[in-house]
Amino acid sequence: MTTKVGVIGAAGRMGSEVCRAVDGADDLDLVAAVDPSCTGASLREVTGIDSELEVAGELDALVEAGVEVAVEFTGPASVGANIRWLLEHDIHAVVGATGIDDDDLAVCKELAASRPANLVIAPNFAIGAVLLMEFAAEAAKHLPHVEIIERHHDAKVDAPSGTALRTAELIADARREVPDAPAGDDRHPGARGATHADVRVHSVRLPGVVADQDVIFGGVGQTLTISHRSLDRSSFMPGVLLACRKVGGIHGCVIGLEHLL
Repeated sequence: MTTKVGVIGAAGRMGSEVCRAVDGADDLDLVAAVDPSCTGASLREVTGIDSELEVAGELDALVEAGVEVAVEFTGPASVGANIRWLLEHDIHAVVGATGIDDDDLAVCKELAASRPANLVIAPNFAIGAVLLMEFAAEAAKHLPHVEIIERHHDAKVDAPSGTALRTAELIADARREVPDAPAGDDRHPGARGATHADVRVHSVRLPGVVADQDVIFGGVGQTLTISHRSLDRSSFMPGVLLACRKVGGIHGCVIGLEHLL
């Protein structure tokens, strides 16, 4: 028995990759694709999949197709509203778009707790990135001095990345002390990066990059760097498919792919 899946943001870089991955999975059935930027186009035109399925411009197409799980890969401007819509229509949501604000997240958590539909939000679906976050949290117990450098392609609209923010939060929860950060130069504000959960985060945006992150720890006479590189967007697909398969078996909202591994 297959699970009926829909993809929101189907024409985007990640959305089109998700469409191809779901289409290639024996136990998942891609039955709907939504993207207002290419309404009416076939999935063959948009993703290269051998399918005449037409890309819809409105979320109502998900209900019409009987979608059980929707994968959301849009952006900060729409992700919150889309999650609310999915949960209100009793469709499980797997969310990879980052940038959802705290108010929207609180509402979505409440909806997921009170409705039949569940919610998985993953700052990063790459298994290696999930392991990096786990290893960084462990290292932070012993090396509290740490900074994060994350690099993404120049079309990414949010900075810092959701992965970097989640990594900083896990480090903050794990480390036993918060050391004083070295000062910057007042003449060059921003040179020391941003601070999230008392951790310095530096964001780089360049063409040619997919998604990289270094977590750099410093101690007396030593440094430790934990790194992850996504060389291709296919690196995220095993995690996306895992979430599609497991979201129906959780209860409420889960943040972080590590809870499904």
